[in-house]
Amino acid sequence: MQREAQVTAIATKLGPDAANQRAIAVAGSEMPLPAMTLPRSKRTGAFTDNMSLPVHRRFRYSAGFSAAWVEDLINKKGLTEDDVIFDPFAGSGTTMVAAQARNVSALGAESHYFVRRVANAKLLWSKVPERDLLDICAGFVAEAKVRESAQQSESSGLLRKCYSPESLKRLGALRNVYRESFANQSPVGELLWLAITSILRECSGVGTAQWQYVLPNKTKAKVQDPFAAFAARIKLFCADIAEMKNNGAGSEASVESCDARSLAAFAHLHGRVKLIITSPPYPNNYDYADATRLEMTFWGEIDGWGGLQQAVRRHLVRSCSQHSAAERLELDKLLADEAIDPIKAELIDVCSRLAAIRVTRGGKKTYHTMVAAYFADLAKVWRSLYPLCAAGSEVCFVIGDAAPYGIYVPAERWLGELALAAGFRTWTFEKFRDRNVKWKNRKHRVPLKEGNLWVTN
Repeated sequence: MQREAQVTAIATKLGPDAANQRAIAVAGSEMPLPAMTLPRSKRTGAFTDNMSLPVHRRFRYSAGFSAAWVEDLINKKGLTEDDVIFDPFAGSGTTMVAAQARNVSALGAESHYFVRRVANAKLLWSKVPERDLLDICAGFVAEAKVRESAQQSESSGLLRKCYSPESLKRLGALRNVYRESFANQSPVGELLWLAITSILRECSGVGTAQWQYVLPNKTKAKVQDPFAAFAARIKLFCADIAEMKNNGAGSEASVESCDARSLAAFAHLHGRVKLIITSPPYPNNYDYADATRLEMTFWGEIDGWGGLQQAVRRHLVRSCSQHSAAERLELDKLLADEAIDPIKAELIDVCSRLAAIRVTRGGKKTYHTMVAAYFADLAKVWRSLYPLCAAGSEVCFVIGDAAPYGIYVPAERWLGELALAAGFRTWTFEKFRDRNVKWKNRKHRVPLKEGNLWVTN
């Protein structure tokens, strides 16, 4: 079925549940209300819950939100296979897979090419029968074992730090079998690529930080053998296929290479989308490019940390100081952008304070230009989303605020005001948890929150 034929208007209007109204801050004002504790299946930001769900568990990508929450929204609103959900920051495909599980078509945009490939590989779960996949896996591992002894040493210093020589040989043998026989972008090839990619962390003896940064100076006790881990992952893929089919899943979904700041590739959706669910980057200095550095290094797509800027980071919304520093952004030019006019006075104040405090800190991080660039970028995102939306449609941004160097950035309010300036009608904020309250090594004591920014057209 062609994508344009799949796309139809969504019949119902989504918004915060009536039971959650007590947690809402209404457009233009903030109401200091207590945090909600949502049931496990409803915890919007609980990406860890996805690791128990079929297909989602194929690859751990921390920058995400609860697939069960997305499924719950789809169920409540009675969406069907004739409807479509859109995600402008599709990431590793949480919204897409959740829509497939409810048999609702979904489209997404993602400018991080490696994560986009992960998402689309996950979406191929129904394209290869379980029996065929198991048979291919057996032959694949057998061939890799034959090649193991002839495997050459890795040149990458990062890989040598992260793996034992034996694990590197076995992973390299798996990679070589893939490259020689399956690197053809077929469903089988993409599933095998995903299986190898998804075991790289569990076969490494080094630690991983909370947000997937590799920690070569840390070690972990449990390390998987690459051949056994690969076979186990393929069996998991097969279990996913069976579970998804038993639950009636199987709608079409894909993630396109497209920048959320300019959604020209989705012009055919203009005026037709009634529901957008996404989680844009937060203005909290998380480097999305660095999160997959180990995987991209293993596949030879970058040759070091410095390669991330050219290969990935320059294509992303500017939400980390590494990005703003690499581009040598100038604050005055950023603040002259008319797209940020609705929040300009407050933004100038915050950025000026960040510029002053950075010179007193050892790292001298460029938070001042990062924050300015971030909101200029998100203003463009709102402008690109508005033409897609039908009258009465809604957008949900899972978002959190920030306080670089302890200076508060009211992200949800500023984003709401930028949405209104782009043409949207109203915004509300639904808080679901407090942040920065439990980590002993936190850099400041400013209370932060995370929640759903609902915008209506």
